[in-house]
Amino acid sequence: MKEATQNNPIFQRTQTFGAKPTDVRETDHYQYEYVHDFVERWDDLIDWDGRAASEGSFFIDVLKRYGCQSVIDAATGTGFHSVQLLKAGFEVASIDGSPQMLAKAFENARQRGMILSTVHSDWRWLSRDVVGRYDAIICLGNSFTHIFSEHDRRRTLAEFYAMLKHDGILILDQRNYDALLDGKAEPGHKYYYCGADVSAAPEHVDDGLARFRYTFPGDEVYHLNMFPLRKGYVHELMHQVGFQSVTTYGDFQSSYRETEPDFFIHVAEKSYREAETDNS
Repeated sequence: MKEATQNNPIFQRTQTFGAKPTDVRETDHYQYEYVHDFVERWDDLIDWDGRAASEGSFFIDVLKRYGCQSVIDAATGTGFHSVQLLKAGFEVASIDGSPQMLAKAFENARQRGMILSTVHSDWRWLSRDVVGRYDAIICLGNSFTHIFSEHDRRRTLAEFYAMLKHDGILILDQRNYDALLDGKAEPGHKYYYCGADVSAAPEHVDDGLARFRYTFPGDEVYHLNMFPLRKGYVHELMHQVGFQSVTTYGDFQSSYRETEPDFFIHVAEKSYREAETDNS
C-alpha cells in the first residue's frame, strides 16, 4: 500500500522529472507535474482579476456569436473560465485530467457562490465519461500541448468533434511555438499570466519539447514539459478530423504579426459553411 501511495500522482507533493528532465516526453506525465503544491500556487500565476481584465469578454462574445449555451470546459484547471462562463449564464461541464486541479476549481467556485459540475476525465476517452452533446468545447491554457503523440492528438480532437452538436465549435489555444522554435519570440505581453512577481518562461525548446520554468516568490520553482505545436500543424489536424473552418486569433486580436502574439486561439467550426473561407 505504501508503494502504491508513493506512485500515485494524487499524493505527490513535489515534481519528479528524473535525472534528465528534457527526456520526459510522455503525455501521461502531466499528472505528475500538477502536484498539490504547484496547483496551490497556480492562481498566483494566473491572477483571476488580471486575467479577466486582459481577455475581457472575448470567449463569451465568441460563444454568443455562435449561439452557444452548453459548454465543456475541457481543461478547467483551477476553474477560472468555468466560473466566468457560469456567471455569464452558460451551462458548463468542467473537465480535467488532474484531480488536484478539479478539487481546486471546485473550491474556487464554491468560494464565489457557485457549484461546478466536475468530471475527472482523460480527453482521449471523453465520450466515455461525459454524456450528451454540447454547443461548444473550450480547451484553454495551452493545455492541448500536454499531448506528445500525434495519435493521441488525433484521438483527442476526434473525441472533441464527436461531443459537439452538428453546428458546434471548438475553441483551443496554444502558445506561439512557431516564434519560440524559430527564435523570433518577442517580449511577452502577459495576457495570460498576470500574477505579480511570478514568471513563466521557456527553459528549453527543441522540435519535440518545450520545457517551461514557473518561478514564484520565495524561490519556489516548478516546471511543465509541453510539445511545441506549430500553428499550421494544428490547423491541418483539425481539418483532417473533420472541422470545416478554423479561424485563429493572436492574443485575442484578429489581425497580428506572426511573431507578436504570446498565444494563438483557434476557433474551429464543425458545420460546413460554403460561403466562408479558412484564414489558415
